[in-house]
Amino acid sequence: MIKLASKTIGIRLITEDDAAFVVGLRTDEKYNKYLSSVGDDIEAQRRWIRTYKEDEKAGKQFYFIIEKLDGTPCGTVRIYDLREDSFSWGSWILNEDKTKYSAIESAFLVYEFGFKHLNFKKSHFEVMKGNDKVVSFHEKMGAIEVGEDPTYKYFEILQESVEASKARLSKLLSN
Repeated sequence: MIKLASKTIGIRLITEDDAAFVVGLRTDEKYNKYLSSVGDDIEAQRRWIRTYKEDEKAGKQFYFIIEKLDGTPCGTVRIYDLREDSFSWGSWILNEDKTKYSAIESAFLVYEFGFKHLNFKKSHFEVMKGNDKVVSFHEKMGAIEVGEDPTYKYFEILQESVEASKARLSKLLSN
């Protein structure tokens, strides 16, 4: 099983046992404002995870649970839309159980997986307009806006930009 860790959090591949956590997170109004809506049916979420696992086996997408090092789940993140030279990521949610630096740590773990495990050189992703905190986060990481439509802003980030941000923020992330 794939599991990556940072200073205070780690990411691991989702299992059917995570269905209730995901439904609780995705249906909580504090966290879902900028996400596509989902129902509150835990069994339907289990079925979705079961189907998703086929994509995971085929290397088409990867859905992670973000958890504190003690195993307490505090979020989700997904890698998908794998292209010739780039991967996308989203479904990124962190709840109140997160650690102080879990956003930056989980982003770096996503990039570690995409760049080092999947061997991509860049990432592409969209952020829903109005989600200014997330736009600012990505821009501070070195992402460049490459387009927009009525709903989303589209970004790309190069591996070199992520490495430069990681070096700049290394004191926050070191033990």
